Amino acid sequence: MKHDEPQEIVFASRSARNEVERKKKRTRNVLVAVVAAMLICVLGAGYFVFDLQRQFNSKSNSLALGFSDEDQEARPVKDPDDKSMNILMLGVDHADDDSDGSAALSGAVEQRSDSMMLVHIPEDRSQVYVMSMVRDMYVDIPGYGMNKLNAAVSYGGVPLLMRTVEGLFETKIDHVAMVDFEGFKELSTALGGVTVENDIPFTANDTDYFYPAGNVNLEGDRALRFVRERKSFSNGDYQRVANQRKFIAAAANKLLSSDTLTNPVKLYDIVDTVSPYLTFDEDFDAATLVGLGMQLKNVDTQNMAMFTMPTAGTSVSADGQSIELPSELAVAQIGKALQTDTMAQYLRENPPETE
Repeated sequence: MKHDEPQEIVFASRSARNEVERKKKRTRNVLVAVVAAMLICVLGAGYFVFDLQRQFNSKSNSLALGFSDEDQEARPVKDPDDKSMNILMLGVDHADDDSDGSAALSGAVEQRSDSMMLVHIPEDRSQVYVMSMVRDMYVDIPGYGMNKLNAAVSYGGVPLLMRTVEGLFETKIDHVAMVDFEGFKELSTALGGVTVENDIPFTANDTDYFYPAGNVNLEGDRALRFVRERKSFSNGDYQRVANQRKFIAAAANKLLSSDTLTNPVKLYDIVDTVSPYLTFDEDFDAATLVGLGMQLKNVDTQNMAMFTMPTAGTSVSADGQSIELPSELAVAQIGKALQTDTMAQYLRENPPETE
């Protein structure tokens, strides 16, 4: 005679079967992601990615640095065996500037850079370090003396800003990447929105855009105002650069997600829409970016090392400007970390303050 199974055993068995099915689904999802990634790599040699690169190169802007022989000789020398990379990343607003050279900021213009970040990529490509520099930091600008860091752009465009940052850390910058703030707006729209975790609830100045604490979805003009806002915060620029880094990390994570990488139409739309708002130095083209992206494929974009360069407090310059004094200790330590490719050690020994 066949005995009925106890009810609890039936339930346990059904639960086990369900768990097996869930594991199978997870395995299938992982396999799909792996296959999709492989397809993207295969396509890298095919027409689609070639066409994407062509589209990117034709629509993005190129910056000719044009250093004179004298300027070039004054720049720091990098060890040929040093395969780390330093990228100066800038956020600018071209909306109200139609002066000559404004598109690429190749020379003196009637504006200053709103956002400045130094990106360090170590030789082993294991991490990406993004250090924000406050724009009011009082530094020596070659040929012009002491002034705010972002004044270098108005004096001599991006080339002079590069030389200023290089002189500060005695470290060579390899490339420049610049995004017009309108690009933040267009990128967020092309991605279908970008979600960030907002620390401080605020309403953007002169708008009714309210950003509550917690996860906030940013798209279009709301994304633009989020990365530009500083007047709503007691620590002004510090919170703004922290919010900018959050947006960049969240956008990078979504851009590199399987939902985006396996959708050719979406990829093409993003490249087509955002490229006009991007400017790179002449040696930083699509092929170079794709190669760098492949080298960084194992970096967790949600856990990139992002911090603000420490300063020594607020002061007033001789001509009455409100300025931020650089920390001489931090400048020396960060310069050494960049020169010796030991940024991970620097951050372990000098953990950033919570922003």
